[in-house]
Amino acid sequence: MNILLLGSGGREHALAWKLAQSSLLSGDTDTLYAAPGNPGIADHAELVSLDAGDHAAVAAFCAEKPIGLVVVGPEAPLVDGLGDALRAASIPVFGPNKAAAQLEGSKGFTKDLCQRASIPTAGYIRTTSYDQAVEALADFDPPYVLKADGLAAGKGVLIPETRDEAVAALEDMFGGQFGEASAEVVIEEFMQGEEASFFALTDGTAIMPFGSAQDHKRVGEGDTGPNTGGMGAYSPAPVLTPELEAAVMQRIIEPTVKTLAAEGMPYSGVLFAGLMLTDEGPKLIEYNARFGDPECQVLMTRLTSDLGEMMLACANGTLAQSAAAEFADETALTVVMAAEGYPATPKKGGHIDLGSAEADGAKVFHAGTKLADGQLTSSGGRVLNVTAKGRNVTEAKTAAYKAVDAINFSDGFCRRDIGWREVVREGS
Repeated sequence: MNILLLGSGGREHALAWKLAQSSLLSGDTDTLYAAPGNPGIADHAELVSLDAGDHAAVAAFCAEKPIGLVVVGPEAPLVDGLGDALRAASIPVFGPNKAAAQLEGSKGFTKDLCQRASIPTAGYIRTTSYDQAVEALADFDPPYVLKADGLAAGKGVLIPETRDEAVAALEDMFGGQFGEASAEVVIEEFMQGEEASFFALTDGTAIMPFGSAQDHKRVGEGDTGPNTGGMGAYSPAPVLTPELEAAVMQRIIEPTVKTLAAEGMPYSGVLFAGLMLTDEGPKLIEYNARFGDPECQVLMTRLTSDLGEMMLACANGTLAQSAAAEFADETALTVVMAAEGYPATPKKGGHIDLGSAEADGAKVFHAGTKLADGQLTSSGGRVLNVTAKGRNVTEAKTAAYKAVDAINFSDGFCRRDIGWREVVREGS
């Protein structure tokens, strides 16, 4: 079977690496294509020039090759309806349709869904103007949680500590800080607790748990500074005990899938639930309609099941016939190496020498790289995802930073404390 993977980041490199191991690609003529890909993905797939925003071109490529499965990595094409266009052409696709992808495309849509399905989440008010939002602040206690309703590349959440800061933030948001994404702003109750991520695969009816992770959103050590797309992650998340995972499935994931199906928006693909573990139990912070980045990297590093087979089962509606996903009984931890200036204005073009980073079993996933005259260089904010395994978070962290230190990337930086909460718990 030929497979097409869409995307160019570290998440897609991890998916390409794992898909290349699938039995779906075991034949001599089976090919994994990636568009547009990156230099790391090129080690596992044939790169093609294809615009995911051009639905007709993607469908035509799939007909020409022919493609038996399309895997959509990033969220924007899903929110834009690429899944609908491919399904209309009878092309199996891993990823939700446009209506269901609103789970990520609109914070307000998800909050309203939670209300209809009695899914535990923070109290909220949807606002469509600056004046309305300022007035709504009176219904909340500081700190305030302000969320751009639409897609903002993981940076559309602000948490001002005072009312004056919140008013200023709302002025910026409605003034176009996040473009069209902040034309509507959701104001939420601040939830106390520890964050964790839970993943599940679904074909719209059957649901398969797919592991847990914890990431580090803030750019600075000790979880300080502005939010980013993610500076590192580890899997599994021990704070998500089997009992809590069962509660998440029962109270959050299952009601979501059932409600969407009942309302004519069946969800197919991966459900990525961002959770707050509160004294009242797990509550949903938000949903993503694709794998997390960099959570995907640590999940794929641990996954021992056939990813391609499971994705195809989601696409074809046969997930109930699949065996449960299996993961290695180890911890995987990834450290993001970002370009100087990230997340504001990252410096691009810096030379990268991976050296002996992968000598002891670590894996370096490319996120924002390109080749310039044969030299590997940076081309984005988050550049590399240096990933390693160990018996626990402490061991995995040590192995990952050993690999980081073997890389020569003078324009890069990273946090040195990825996994710090669990390292403290392991040492206590």
